[in-house]
Amino acid sequence: MARMHSKKHGKSKSRKPSLEPGAMPENMALGKDQIVDTVLAYSKQGLSPAMIGEKLKREHGVPYVKQVMGKRLSVILKENGQGSDIPSDLMDLMKKAVKINEHLVKNKQDMHNRNNLRRAESKIWRLSKYYIRSGALPTTWRYDPQQAALLIKGKV
Repeated sequence: MARMHSKKHGKSKSRKPSLEPGAMPENMALGKDQIVDTVLAYSKQGLSPAMIGEKLKREHGVPYVKQVMGKRLSVILKENGQGSDIPSDLMDLMKKAVKINEHLVKNKQDMHNRNNLRRAESKIWRLSKYYIRSGALPTTWRYDPQQAALLIKGKV
């Protein structure tokens, strides 16, 4: 984030431990093939890429999939035919918007959550513009709350 009274950016950010791509940490019990098999098994259980990464870190001692495998977890899933058409962060925002929308149907005068819905939808629109520009989404893709609700209900 930029400093308030100067035009410079700060240096404060989280830094991952330095590991060369493809190097294996000493305390890791799984090999590369076993990591791929575990990722695919967790994906078949219906876990999101973020949850798969957490489980690998906590249960199997894999610190960062990208540092160990040389590619991101979502790329591994797409290579094996289990990746999603919609990026996971956009899908999570759409799930949040659908939940808020369902709440607002029952509680029509909840102005705080109406504002939260606007915020979530604006994040969705901003993120979708980025993904359309980068080619992760087709150029004809548009966010529609009703279609999002149907998509979310189909996934769950």
